[in-house]
Amino acid sequence: MMSAKVESTPSASSDYIKQIEQWRQGRLQRLTAPDGWLSLAGLHWLKDGANRIGSATDNDLVLGVGPAHFGVVTLDHGKATFKLDRRAKATIDGKARSSAELLDDSHEHPTTVAAGPVSFYLIDRNGRKGLRVKDSQAATRTQFRGIESFPIDPSWRIEARWVPFEPPHTLETPNVLGQMDSYPVPGKAVFERDGKTFELLPVIEVPGDTQLFLIFADRTSGKETYGAARFLYADMPRDGKIVLDFNQAYNPPCAFTAFATCPLAPPGNRLDLRVTAGEKKYAGGPH
Repeated sequence: MMSAKVESTPSASSDYIKQIEQWRQGRLQRLTAPDGWLSLAGLHWLKDGANRIGSATDNDLVLGVGPAHFGVVTLDHGKATFKLDRRAKATIDGKARSSAELLDDSHEHPTTVAAGPVSFYLIDRNGRKGLRVKDSQAATRTQFRGIESFPIDPSWRIEARWVPFEPPHTLETPNVLGQMDSYPVPGKAVFERDGKTFELLPVIEVPGDTQLFLIFADRTSGKETYGAARFLYADMPRDGKIVLDFNQAYNPPCAFTAFATCPLAPPGNRLDLRVTAGEKKYAGGPH
């Protein structure tokens, strides 16, 4: 697999360059891990009742990879249970079990069914239940082309002014499924660039998070960078300031695979500005 392509501007300090390089290498390792986003091999939505699953064409859900007959997932009033086909020689959460209730990805550890390099687990998208299938030998992973990024530029590490919302607002964010997700917004980040003022709305992705999450687009989107959005995390504001380091802006999973369910940049987070920092568009992404 290819490594991240790291460039830097002459003015960037060596310590700062090293910090961003380390962040990018960690990002690359997570992305290319055997169970990382590049291993996604399918997304199959369940119907109420019994769903026979496996790679054979006589299944209700044809996974395309893995055992010919994995077993049966039964969906009943939002609760999914799985009964394993013994021929599959699979495990449930790493153990030899014949059946289990499937905990979805709203849990810290969703129930995972695995056979060799192929696994699946349950996801929930606003009440819609589906199976996310992973394959460590997926072409998206084995033929990964590496990540290209803009040169590291310390001027894109921006100390923005933090304007808290009391009480917090709610941000309606569309996703690629055509659904709307709601996130709490504790405030806004306000910064200046090229003589103009810009605002971004960070959200709390999961209650209790120690960082804020930004989904943004800019004037590079769809040209030099992924069209739908890029992601960025920021530490919680301190002393009325929040640091937005756009050198750590990265592509959502949808930039690499058609089997992810990513949020899109909400209208309030579309910057009339070229953010020439962070990851560029992935050449090998789905079209």
